[in-house]
Amino acid sequence: MMSDDNQDAFKNVSRKPGLQTWTINNMQMVPVPPQGFGNFFEGDCYIVLYISEKGSGQSTDIHYWIGKASSQDEQGAAAIYVTQLDEYLGGSPVQHREVQGSESPRFRSYFRNGIIYKKGGVASGFRHVDTNAYNVLRLLHVKGRKNVTATEVEVSWNSFNNGDIFLLDVGKAIVQWNGPQSNRREKLKAVLLAQDIRDRERGGRAQIGVVEGGDEQDSPELMKVMTAVLGQRTGHLKDAIPDEKPGQVQKTNVRLYHVFENSGNLVVQEVATQPLTQDLLHSSDCYIVDQSGSSVMVWKGKLASKQERREALNRAMGYIKAKNYPSSTTVEVMTEGGESAMFKHLFKSWRDKGQTQGLGTTHSVGKIAKVDQVKFDVMELHARPELAAQQRMVDDASGDVKVWRIENLELADVNPSTYGQFYGGDCYLVLYTYQRSNQQQHILYMWQGRHATKDEITACAYQAVNIDNKYNGAPVQVRVIMGKEPRHFLAIFKGNLIIFMGGTGRPGVVNPEAGARLFQVRGTNELNTKATEVPARASSLNTNDVFLLKTDHVCYLWYGKGCSGDERVMGRAMSDVLSRQDKQVVMEGQEPAEFWVALGGKAPYASDKRLQREEPPHSPRLFECSNQTGQFRMTEVDDFAQSDLDEEDVMLLDTWEEIFLWVGKFANKHETKEAWNSAQEYLRTHPAGRDPDTPIIFVRQGYEPPTFTGWFNAWDPHKWSVSNSYEEMKKKLSGAASLSQITDLNNSSLSPAGNSGSGYRAPGGPVSSPPVYRVHGGDCFSPSSQVDGGMSPSAGNSGMYMDPDLLINKSPSELPKGVEASQREAYLSDADFENLLGTSRSDFQRLPKWRQNDLKKKAGLF
Repeated sequence: MMSDDNQDAFKNVSRKPGLQTWTINNMQMVPVPPQGFGNFFEGDCYIVLYISEKGSGQSTDIHYWIGKASSQDEQGAAAIYVTQLDEYLGGSPVQHREVQGSESPRFRSYFRNGIIYKKGGVASGFRHVDTNAYNVLRLLHVKGRKNVTATEVEVSWNSFNNGDIFLLDVGKAIVQWNGPQSNRREKLKAVLLAQDIRDRERGGRAQIGVVEGGDEQDSPELMKVMTAVLGQRTGHLKDAIPDEKPGQVQKTNVRLYHVFENSGNLVVQEVATQPLTQDLLHSSDCYIVDQSGSSVMVWKGKLASKQERREALNRAMGYIKAKNYPSSTTVEVMTEGGESAMFKHLFKSWRDKGQTQGLGTTHSVGKIAKVDQVKFDVMELHARPELAAQQRMVDDASGDVKVWRIENLELADVNPSTYGQFYGGDCYLVLYTYQRSNQQQHILYMWQGRHATKDEITACAYQAVNIDNKYNGAPVQVRVIMGKEPRHFLAIFKGNLIIFMGGTGRPGVVNPEAGARLFQVRGTNELNTKATEVPARASSLNTNDVFLLKTDHVCYLWYGKGCSGDERVMGRAMSDVLSRQDKQVVMEGQEPAEFWVALGGKAPYASDKRLQREEPPHSPRLFECSNQTGQFRMTEVDDFAQSDLDEEDVMLLDTWEEIFLWVGKFANKHETKEAWNSAQEYLRTHPAGRDPDTPIIFVRQGYEPPTFTGWFNAWDPHKWSVSNSYEEMKKKLSGAASLSQITDLNNSSLSPAGNSGSGYRAPGGPVSSPPVYRVHGGDCFSPSSQVDGGMSPSAGNSGMYMDPDLLINKSPSELPKGVEASQREAYLSDADFENLLGTSRSDFQRLPKWRQNDLKKKAGLF
């Protein structure tokens, strides 16, 4: 039960969207200031609350984080507060248990620049942060390419190794040392972390320098600083430590358990294994979903007793112990109606209460989806990529179409009069060309017949590469399995798409006469209609569709009771494409005897009206793919954005109806080659029993279609043309002359070992043990030195700031000597900066580049 004290504890909990963090101090929740977000003391427990806007409402996640050196009492207190905070917020939040070093993708997504693990804990004395505290000395060991963590280690050369990156933080300066075996991505992530420390903890006042561990002689000034602090290095550095496994192997094995108490004993009863269906969950009960021990999720029915709901988290922990799972196992607790996307993805289909369909309701009937009629306005699809993404349509299908068939493993042109006719014994390449913003765009579909030979399928892929090369890698490549054609593919054949079960369309080849042939017609307009040949037996019929039965003498047009007027019109049009014979309309239930004779006799067929079984939309998910260990591994990126697409990687975007493979321009050849297999493996092992023939779409960086970009919020087509690569960022940093500001530290500021200091006040936490060396405040940096790009001059009050009149509305040639034209704002005092730009320096740093430039233009600083 919540006490009044706890009501008070939650008084300061804001319900506005954003991040809030508390640490547990003397069993009480103490707020952590924003400068301290992302810093976690290993001896403490934290509660992190994240509220985000979601459609018309909000979604809330509560995490409690357990430091590896925290006490059982603190862990217990954190768990109790989480349960109470959940109740205080109405019981709808998803609760997560996070263990140091094994944090969930969702948790990591709040700290984009990385998580810092700090030695010590509240026990050593809690003090509020001072953003200008330069009294710092620490060494951070940085690991990770995607999920960055930095751990405080002993300030000594003994802590270094050849494979990782280390930040030597002396308060007014941060020196980044890159291990000779570290890669570009890791270096870039470390620079971003160093900048984050500078902006958030030092209010923008600190210099950053970079040393390449393999070329230390190129940075003599910075090496002097390192030697002054760490002493002379003797002997060799340790070898690289292999990174942790890059992610979780997809766990196919999912089990659902009913959890309840029986006369004081906890009973866990297995209900089902994957693929799970939503109807297994009853509102009056609580359940555990176990994904092979990689994560344990608890679902609380809204009619379950208060006691049961309150005990959910403890039961999950009891279950983990009973199963002997590691204590770092991820735990999520959610209430009916507030399920996480991850949870829903484990179910074959999931319907949210009162879920309304977007444009073009998709009805799943049998295996082929039915799409309601939607008129496509091509301009709107290009102006609103999110619409294109939901509709899976890049345009209105009015572009140019070219079709080839694979013959003798080579490309053979298909006669345009037969475009739209696909034979199950063939493979085809279809090149679709359309205009977007006055530029030609291409989609290359690889259609594989179910009876094509292995050689033909291989040749199809090989010829696709040839066509792709001809267009400089610009086409988006889509693998299409016969019968699983994506929506846009249907649209480009304008209602003339016919798929023959077997045989070949090659000229001069006579397909064996099959006697009666039966075609199922699905669609309501020419953008979504196709005819598919099915076995000519009565059991193939379906009450929801139109069928064409073609015999030697007549073509029957059979109308099922469940089909609409639009579907009949499309059936009639398709019958004219298929056959010149007379058409005889047959209504379901009024068939002549000859009709059944042609089908080999009457038999039961699908006659339940399943028309309204809609395929609900699933949230899209993004993964980084890696095959480095010889085993397919994927790391999920939660709450993803365009910036998460890593130029050195292959990324997989799962939108449920389609799978996109996005290939960065620096991705290695092997990984790119493996990408197709990876996507098929992903579908095959998906716990929800996914269709292995789901279309797979191959997209290269820089050539993304709107059906891809529409899943990302605020996609920037110019992002990579002006992107800050590691090299560019490093150049900017070392542009701060040869960092003579930092080297001034050598002379006076680094006091020798043994000089005790007052300790480093870390943001949101206690003072760490007194530093071995100390950086004094005052005018550490020489005013003459150039200021590095994008940073405020780190001059304290040394009078280095310039009069704004010298900087505003001046051409580059009129600026004072040494002033970087594109960085004028860096030479303003904090007061002038806020006055002119209307925002603080640290808030300005967080704005997107275009917004920064906009403010600079208005202030005359551009």
